[in-house]
Amino acid sequence: MEKLAILGGEAVLRDAPPAGLFDWPIFTHEDEAAVLDVLRTNRMSGTDITQAFEAEFAAWVGCAHAIGYCNGTLSLQAAMYAAGLGPGDELIAPSKTYWASVTGAMNLGATVVFADIDPNTLCLSAADIERVVGPRSKAVMVVHYLGHPADMDAIMAVAAKHKLIVIEDFSHAQGGFYKGRRIGSIGHIGATSLMAGKSFAVGEMGMLVTDDKALYDRAVAYCHYERNNSKFITAPGMDKYFGLPVGGMKGRVNQMASAIGRVQLKYYDERTADIRAAMNAFWDALEGVPGLQAHRVTEAGSDMGGWYAPHGIYHADQLHGVSCVLFCAAVRAEGYAECYPGGNAPLHTHPLFCDPPAGPNRLTNATRDVAALDAHLPVTMGVDVFSIPWLKKTLPEVADYAAAYAKVARNAEQLVPFIGQSADQDDAGRWYFFVDKD
Repeated sequence: MEKLAILGGEAVLRDAPPAGLFDWPIFTHEDEAAVLDVLRTNRMSGTDITQAFEAEFAAWVGCAHAIGYCNGTLSLQAAMYAAGLGPGDELIAPSKTYWASVTGAMNLGATVVFADIDPNTLCLSAADIERVVGPRSKAVMVVHYLGHPADMDAIMAVAAKHKLIVIEDFSHAQGGFYKGRRIGSIGHIGATSLMAGKSFAVGEMGMLVTDDKALYDRAVAYCHYERNNSKFITAPGMDKYFGLPVGGMKGRVNQMASAIGRVQLKYYDERTADIRAAMNAFWDALEGVPGLQAHRVTEAGSDMGGWYAPHGIYHADQLHGVSCVLFCAAVRAEGYAECYPGGNAPLHTHPLFCDPPAGPNRLTNATRDVAALDAHLPVTMGVDVFSIPWLKKTLPEVADYAAAYAKVARNAEQLVPFIGQSADQDDAGRWYFFVDKD
């Protein structure tokens, strides 16, 4: 039995990580030259480079149309507007996700209805959509959570049955595939963040994709005043709003981000193939280790894209009842300082959703007691997840990081005396993935 480092044993990881193991995004002189060209030609606030990036991104995803936004949050809200969400309409969404997946609905006067997630994919459950759907349900927000594709076949079938528009938030899964189709292209409309922390990182930007020209027209008109004209928009009845953003906001992208995006797109699939190889090597090394379930897809034709914010699924019942919080503390002692429990805390537990302030909020225009539905989210409330290294290259050290997790899991009985103690009392959830360690 190896003595755990948290109890005074020798840590598994003692050396600094090698170059390339965690480096991301990869910027080169080509990215720098693209940005400098925007600066030197004073095109930061233009749209020509953005439109070129949009066309390339749409072709890559496999959609007819794409449009850029200044951030992912606005691209999601534009998708909701395009879907027709308004006062009293309902958006069905998972509670275990980043807040921007749903908060835009409140700005449109719509009501957020939370449904449960699948215990293996951690994505929206098609069966639970059936439980919560109501007469005012209009759209479904599918989040490909932590890079894992949602069960789109089942979700699209339920959506068709109830005439719901499916929005894909693929901010965690850019470039991934579901049964041979790019994630983001399967629903009626998709939106993603391209901020600096994502696998497709351009600085601060969002992108929306769709095959539906009517949805595209509404998304353009929402916050692109300079494109709200007949050159871009052909939807009947939209012409009377030409010239001003119908959403009252400006979504234009700083073209330095678009320029970076064009360069990054050229190499994205090649570079993320290295990530997928490294992450699968990590989980292969943990095969058979009790308590630690890989959160990855193995179905032919599907993958995890850039594997943003990778996590595993934790089973305390296989590890002597040791909590995920305590397990992660022990892994940190073994030398990987970024192991934390919880993933995104369920949104329905935040006061913004369960005790909302005055003004536009989740319940302002609700036509039924949607908050009562929150009491039946057992997987959302019960699943334990833990962060793992986001590895970028298949280097020998990958095995060492896996060994740190395996050591703690295989010697978890040493932690039993500390169950319920102070080291076991940390908050096991976060509203976003930047952990304050001070």
